[in-house]
Amino acid sequence: MLTGGTSTSSTLDSDQLQCMEVWGGNRGIERYFRLPGLEIWLYSRPYDEAASGGDVYYLSSCASGRITRLLLADVSGHGVAVSQCASRLRDLMRKHINRVSQQLFVAEINKDFTGLGEGNFATALVGTFFASTRSLQLSTAGHPHPILFRDKSCTWEICDPGSADTTELSDLPLGIVEGVEYCQSRLTLGPGDMLLAYTDGVTEMRLSNDRQLNSAGLLSLAQAMSGTAPAAFLSKLVERLRKSSSEPMGDDMTMLLLRADGTGTSWRNNLLAPFRLLRGARNKVTFRQT
Repeated sequence: MLTGGTSTSSTLDSDQLQCMEVWGGNRGIERYFRLPGLEIWLYSRPYDEAASGGDVYYLSSCASGRITRLLLADVSGHGVAVSQCASRLRDLMRKHINRVSQQLFVAEINKDFTGLGEGNFATALVGTFFASTRSLQLSTAGHPHPILFRDKSCTWEICDPGSADTTELSDLPLGIVEGVEYCQSRLTLGPGDMLLAYTDGVTEMRLSNDRQLNSAGLLSLAQAMSGTAPAAFLSKLVERLRKSSSEPMGDDMTMLLLRADGTGTSWRNNLLAPFRLLRGARNKVTFRQT
């Protein structure tokens, strides 16, 4: 179910954020969001033009806008057959969103998703952006690595969040087994830097030469589009993918493009954050249909 709304927490401790939901769901969407320090473009199309599918996206922001959390997940299977499972995964994201620790956040979602006992698993990419330091934490659960654009060099590169330094189970897809440890990496985003996250419906597309696009092919496409305005990037990329494809889309397909704009939060927002009602904080977020 695609909805926007707020969730509140009556008490705060060292492991909780007071968060609001900006947008989340598993339906088809093309939308633009502006949050402190970030511009975000989201494109999602379920398999066979269904109303909903197995790709799940979720955005949230703390009351002051200083911290933004982004999630992209892909439930095994596609289309209507797994849309209910995808909706339940989205609900678990919402349940645990107030955790400050990104690693614990992913681990708790994995624990609950495994506990559903439905036999489904999901890959996921989780990011937490801190507007004050312009830094982005990344964790993956068996998900394709995003690609990163550096504005200064005008180049794209595959962004590998790395793996946990442990002999224990680490970074597995959600829903396979409990007790998985999830690592996180941190990178600083300068003004104009961008990150493109996507589900495997993109990289598993069949091309005219009967080969899969794969991550290297996506990287080449992105590099060829380096001069494209960010606001038009996803739509032009989708157009290129359709022209290159040898057959109709065979899976749900979702892409999330974020761009650091170099701004932060004002001193007033930082000062009032502990006292602001979430209903008021919601007004900080603007939406624009693309």
